[in-house]
Amino acid sequence: MILYYAPGSCAIASHIALQESGLTYDTRRLDFRRNEQRSADYLAINPKGRVPALVTARGIITETPAILAFIAHSAPAAGLAPLNDPFRFAQMQAFNSYLCSTVHVAHAHRFRGSRWTDDPAAIEALKVKVPQNMADCFQLIEDGMLEGPWVLGDLYSIADIYLYVLSTWLEGDGVDIRRFPKLKAFHDQMAARPSIQKVEAAHRA
Repeated sequence: MILYYAPGSCAIASHIALQESGLTYDTRRLDFRRNEQRSADYLAINPKGRVPALVTARGIITETPAILAFIAHSAPAAGLAPLNDPFRFAQMQAFNSYLCSTVHVAHAHRFRGSRWTDDPAAIEALKVKVPQNMADCFQLIEDGMLEGPWVLGDLYSIADIYLYVLSTWLEGDGVDIRRFPKLKAFHDQMAARPSIQKVEAAHRA
């Protein structure tokens, strides 16, 4: 398998999951500053022009929730998802979908306002709204979606990996993670995992 990623992007979640899965994989790094995600070679892999993209023996998978679920199913012994409990699996996917469809979009308004409007004033207004929107999203997670110590209570899963990665965006988005005690404890616990430290070091290199 080959994972296409860019440093600082949500693709780090797929990278961490691969690292924890024990599966054999390789990586390809894209430089967003050089617009490599829009190159002809990469668009042949992912016409959306975004990361992550995972090349597998059966084809290419895009979108973080789908890639994370594929990794969990491909490495059941790693225990990255409640594969034998359809209800808990659905709860995990509902959480991952919220991160993908709402939290990530709130964050994207800081950099990608042109996806929604061509009006410069409106783009600036979207940026101004980012701290409040992100704080609102994470307050909801803090108050009712993070069971603790993990998203699914005592069960560690790919949802924790995904949440950790998006929580690392808070500081840059103007939100102090210390506003959320449960999330801060979760974040610190995740940051201490060797798999995460190894992947983050690779992304900084």
